Amino acid sequence: MRTSEIKRKTAETDIYLCLDLDGTGKSEIDSGCGFLDHMLTLFASHGRFDLTVKCTGDTFVDYHHTVEDIGIALGTAFYEALGDKRGIRRYGDRILPMDEALIMTAVDFSGRSFLGFDLEIPTEKVGDFDTELVEEFWQGFVRKAECALHLRSLAGKNSHHVIEGAFKSAARSLREAVSIDESFKDEIPSTKGVL
Repeated sequence: MRTSEIKRKTAETDIYLCLDLDGTGKSEIDSGCGFLDHMLTLFASHGRFDLTVKCTGDTFVDYHHTVEDIGIALGTAFYEALGDKRGIRRYGDRILPMDEALIMTAVDFSGRSFLGFDLEIPTEKVGDFDTELVEEFWQGFVRKAECALHLRSLAGKNSHHVIEGAFKSAARSLREAVSIDESFKDEIPSTKGVL
């Protein structure tokens, strides 16, 4: 089973996260940030990942620590659930329309961390959520998942649609990359023999 259970406690956040890469898209999300709950619910549904997140954080300050630390925990869960990455497709990409927004994502589970973040988010806030935290979330994710992830908005004038499109597109790219390629199910997808 390609699953992981993460417990991460710092002076700023206390997180429990459970991930099943081969799920059906079920989710139970309680991050303390309504907008992030919505994005993670969409992420689980579009990636067909079963995902549970419970976080108590210092949201009385702002959402920064909560958002970044959940990204770190989710990246750690992907890393652990993938193991030696035997049989995975490794690469995934998607171009996704979200009303007037058009989002492109591409991922490589290479064992090297890189975030190419080129989302043009028109406003500084969506409700009480600081939109600059989207980059912090994905930076935390790629650092721990050890993948290269590119996120780019090709069009979009509505911040909510750009961010929602990015989470949906990333989920579908990640799903493709971590899926098992039956014709190579016993092989590591690298000429090095290790990822």
